[in-house]
Amino acid sequence: MSRKVVAIVGSYRRGGTIDSAVDAVLVGAREKGVETCTIYLTEAHIEFCKNCRTCTQKPGKERGKCEHKDDLESILQQVEAADAVVLGSPVNYYNVTAIFRRFLERLLGYAYWPWGQNAPRLRTKEQPRTAILIASSAAPGFLIPLMTGAPRALRLAAAMLGAKPVGKLWIGLAASEPHRLLAMRDYERARRLGWKLAETVE
Repeated sequence: MSRKVVAIVGSYRRGGTIDSAVDAVLVGAREKGVETCTIYLTEAHIEFCKNCRTCTQKPGKERGKCEHKDDLESILQQVEAADAVVLGSPVNYYNVTAIFRRFLERLLGYAYWPWGQNAPRLRTKEQPRTAILIASSAAPGFLIPLMTGAPRALRLAAAMLGAKPVGKLWIGLAASEPHRLLAMRDYERARRLGWKLAETVE
C-alpha cells in the first residue's frame, strides 16, 4: 500500500532555510520508500477567513466546507489522503509567517462551533496521521519555543489536520547572512526526522 507525506511550506523564499529543511525531511522519507509532495503556500490561492463560521455549524466528524472557492479544498484533500504531514514556517515578528497564519485560520472547518457555543471544539480527537514541525529564526534555536508563538501555531495546525507531532526541528541563527545555506548538521537532523516519520506510517 502506498504511503504518502505532504509538506506545507509557509516560507516566502524558495531554497531558504525552511524550504531546505522541509526538503531534507522528505528526502529521508523517500529513502524509506515513502511518496512525498510539497505545497508552497505562496503558490496557492488561499483567501482570508471571513469569520462567518459557516464551516463550523453542521455537527459531525466530517470537516465543514468553506464558502470560499479557492485552493484550500484541494490542499486539504491531499492532506487527508496522506499518512503524515510536515509543517514548516520561518519566525517573522515572533510567530509563523502571515501566509501560514492565513492557512491556519482557514482550518476552522475541522472544529464544531455553533452559534451560542462559547468556544470551538475539534470535531474529532482522532489523529490518523503524524507530523514533523519545523521553524527557523534569527535567534538561537532553543529560544524559538521560549520566545515565539511559532511552535504553538504549528502544533495547532497539526491538531486541526488530525496529525500527532512525532518530531520537531527548531533552527536558529538563520539570518546571519542574506542567503544562508542550511547547515549540514541541520540537514542531517532533518533527514533523520524523515526516517522517523516514515517509520510511523509503516
